[in-house]
Amino acid sequence: MGAARDIALIGFGAIGRALTADLGCDPAHRLAVLTHHAAELPPNIRALPDVAALIVARPALVVEAAGQSAVAQYGPLLLKAGISLVVASTGALADESLLQRLTAAAQESGARLIVPAGAIGGLDYLAAVAGIGGAKVRYISRKPPAAWRAELAALGHASESLASAIVLFEGNAAEAARRYPRNLNAGLTVALAAGPAVVSVQVIADPAVSGNTHEIEIESPAGTATLRFANRPSPDNPKTSVVTALSLAQAVRRHFASLVI
Repeated sequence: MGAARDIALIGFGAIGRALTADLGCDPAHRLAVLTHHAAELPPNIRALPDVAALIVARPALVVEAAGQSAVAQYGPLLLKAGISLVVASTGALADESLLQRLTAAAQESGARLIVPAGAIGGLDYLAAVAGIGGAKVRYISRKPPAAWRAELAALGHASESLASAIVLFEGNAAEAARRYPRNLNAGLTVALAAGPAVVSVQVIADPAVSGNTHEIEIESPAGTATLRFANRPSPDNPKTSVVTALSLAQAVRRHFASLVI
């Protein structure tokens, strides 16, 4: 086994860079990145050329931050090898077959498949009310038009001159995650916590918001709750939020913590 704080990342884009900057502040963390571009990494981060090298390195935890295809490509192999995995691209779990393969591999090896809160919160409440049945959950994603340039252009709208909100999608979380693989991870996370059958999703391009906004409305026999998160977009990628990398870092720390809140 590797040292207790050996951590490997898959992906070194906006989220990966922010995450390594955060975790790298703690000398107890030894970081490695699965990449074919070793020259892009800071000198204190080890490059792993392929998944075989990653498995040989035996990190205590792997964090995926490379997109939904990376979850399918690497997730089953890592979990089967007994290496726990934090999945940032939770939209990949909309594929029920993949989710079953991942959970089966984790059960067989004793590893853990970890879904972080990402850009939202309140997952503990959602999971609690899901356990009593009768819950209804509505998840609404509002992002500035700049995050939806291509989608708006396909509808005949210029993102820079959009005057009012436009609903891009209404439906279930799995379909939203398939249509918008870089945008609707939060909606799928809500569905995993509450149960997909009770969750409806609405996706809105809204010129009235300046950040990536997530609204969750919950009704259940236990009561009602309304959660709203207005996150600042990442300066490197407006489709994701600054808090996403912070959430991944917290998931890593929780994995090693003696006290978990």
